[in-house]
Amino acid sequence: MLGASCAKDIVDNCRGVNLDAARLKDCLLRNQDVLSPQCKNDYGRAFEAIAKRVAARAAVTKLCERDVNKYCATVKADRVQTLACLLAGPRGMTINCNKALTEAGYR
Repeated sequence: MLGASCAKDIVDNCRGVNLDAARLKDCLLRNQDVLSPQCKNDYGRAFEAIAKRVAARAAVTKLCERDVNKYCATVKADRVQTLACLLAGPRGMTINCNKALTEAGYR
C-alpha cells in the first residue's frame, strides 16, 4: 500500500533516507504539507499496519510457547526451524498460536 500510494512522494521528499519504517515515517510526517492526497490518506494506515505486524511477531513467542514445547521441542533452539515446525501446523495446535502466526504475517 505504501509503495503504491507514496512511491513518488518518497522519491521526491525522502531521498537518501534509510528506508526503515521509523525513519520513513518521520520523513513523511516532516513533509506532509507537500505529499500527494493519496499518500496523505494511506501512509498513516500503512504504518499502523506495520506496527500491528511488529507487535504480532513479538507476541508469537509467548502465544506459541506451549505449542513449541509440545510439538517442536526437538528444534526449539533454532528459531527458523521452530517457525517452520509451527507453520507445518501440527494437529492440536492452540487457536491463539494459529492466530498469532497469521497476524504476524507468517502465513
